[in-house]
Amino acid sequence: MEAKMKKLSDLLSKVSWLLTLPIPVFDKNVKHERKPLQKYVAAVCSPDMVTIVDGFNYSCDLLQTIEQTKENVVKKQALTYEEMEQEREEEETQVDTESDDEDQQIYNPLKLPMGWDGKPIPYWLYKLHGLGQEFKCEICGNYSYWGRRAFERHFKEWRHQHGMRCLGIPNTKNFNEITNIQEAQELWEKIRERQGVNKWRPDLEEEYEDKEGNIYNKKTYTDLQRQGLI
Repeated sequence: MEAKMKKLSDLLSKVSWLLTLPIPVFDKNVKHERKPLQKYVAAVCSPDMVTIVDGFNYSCDLLQTIEQTKENVVKKQALTYEEMEQEREEEETQVDTESDDEDQQIYNPLKLPMGWDGKPIPYWLYKLHGLGQEFKCEICGNYSYWGRRAFERHFKEWRHQHGMRCLGIPNTKNFNEITNIQEAQELWEKIRERQGVNKWRPDLEEEYEDKEGNIYNKKTYTDLQRQGLI
């Protein structure tokens, strides 16, 4: 800190001659004259001196920032715990209010779904994917899916798989497009019956032949053999 103050003192000694310059008169009505001193110095001084003046201005701004930081630290140290909590709540309330204002500024009269950027998706995209169509699935607990694409994709998602598992039905391609619980159960019964008719039943269909050439199924042959008739 002492080194910085020494540099600032040297800088002030170099630009002290500026006090001997005539006082310039600036037009306050001209909005674009934000730094009249720099413009005046640039007009009457060499480039090296302009650089010195710019450094002087920067040092002044830096000192002002340091003083403000010190005042803020002293102020924080003097606050009680309750005052610090109150100040924090006020800051959070201010942030929430700004967020609410931003949300209210979103113009969405057609109630379009929000995109990844938090803004309504384009209307042409909304029509392309048919997002105005609602599909309800009773197996998913009457959950609504908007658009044909989302509806077709949901049959492989966890919600539908969980619903089918609760019904004791395997989630296969046979049950695609079926959203009604009763329809799913009826189809499952038909599939089980069909699998039962086509299933290999060795006790009825496996054939055995005795010494006399008679043909029996496995169950009958085993019974006769147990009775000693064969």
